[in-house]
Amino acid sequence: MRIVVALGGNALLVRGERADASVQLHHVEAAARALAPLAADHELVVCHGNGPQIGLLALESEADPSLTRPYPLDTLGAETQGMIGYWLAQSLRNAGVRKPVLAVVTQTVVDKADPAFAAPTKFIGPIYDRAQADRLAEQNGWTMAADGPHWRRVVPSPEPLRLVEQESIEQLVSDGTIVVCAGGGGAPVVDNGRLHGVEAVVDKDLTSAELAIALKADRLLLLTDIPAVMTDFGLPDAEPLHRLNLAELEQMTFPPGSMGPKIEACRRFVRATGSAAAIGALVDAEAILRGAAGTTIAC
Repeated sequence: MRIVVALGGNALLVRGERADASVQLHHVEAAARALAPLAADHELVVCHGNGPQIGLLALESEADPSLTRPYPLDTLGAETQGMIGYWLAQSLRNAGVRKPVLAVVTQTVVDKADPAFAAPTKFIGPIYDRAQADRLAEQNGWTMAADGPHWRRVVPSPEPLRLVEQESIEQLVSDGTIVVCAGGGGAPVVDNGRLHGVEAVVDKDLTSAELAIALKADRLLLLTDIPAVMTDFGLPDAEPLHRLNLAELEQMTFPPGSMGPKIEACRRFVRATGSAAAIGALVDAEAILRGAAGTTIAC
């Protein structure tokens, strides 16, 4: 079976934790242990988020007095792909994966006219209180938005159209390589005959769905820190939804900044391929694939 897995930001950093390398590597090692059984029995492609990491690098770049201007987001996105891809590839080998493992820095083509460039929605970086957020917005020209009780920076998140390295990824997977790619949704680029980066962060779940469709994957797994899609999430009477179909999804709404993109990614994959997608906790990866945990979404 060919499986595309998208790891949520919790695979690297839990909200409120220090973004130390040792803390993140500890989480990556746990993720690798959860994924190793899938890698042993299936063709596996691993994508990952980078919101906390690219936010940290953006802060450092903004504060560096030696720079004429901060590094652009597409470049910082590529930098996070190298860092996280290295951790994942190394940790998968250390978790017992015997197949070749390769991290590929990936470019994602977007439309320069995408309306998302005028309406930033993608959260990156750490949380702030309102006063800190207002100060950073004025100081750096950032757009800030409420994220629950806190505030975070938001940046444009255009729709992924295709991956530049798609054919290479297909060849690697077909040859038996475990591929880590499309990190942070891929470094966003515009193709005008020549590729050039743009200031944005693409949603990694939507990119994972596009890649899974292109690779003709049998399953798309979105692994995060919640056990399943829930009714009335965050309320005392919340209940897990173990199986949903496309018709049922049409009657439901989900928060745009959290579960919404995951549901949309699953919807696109199931509609395009007829195969199932699933959402659930990283530690339950094997059970989610079997349909024994998480939320399975099918036709």
